[in-house]
Amino acid sequence: MITYEVTAIVDASLTQQYEEYMISKHLADVLDSGCFVEAVLERAAAGKYRARYRAETEADLERYLREHTAAKRADFAEHFPTGVALSREVWIELA
Repeated sequence: MITYEVTAIVDASLTQQYEEYMISKHLADVLDSGCFVEAVLERAAAGKYRARYRAETEADLERYLREHTAAKRADFAEHFPTGVALSREVWIELA
């Protein structure tokens, strides 16, 4: 399995809006791509989140990045033009 992890640092004034957007729209939109089998949103502390998307293969992740990322990022930027800093990592399950 492959985990595509997106960490977000969200301004305090946007946390409720961010959570609502992620839960009601973004996670479902990413899953609808057919590239992932699971999507989870977690909060570590006020304003610090991570979304984890699990793909069965690296090819599934590559397909998502190639075919779907631009539209998903554009929609996110439309909702949050400022106030959210993102970083991304890919994790490969070894055992």
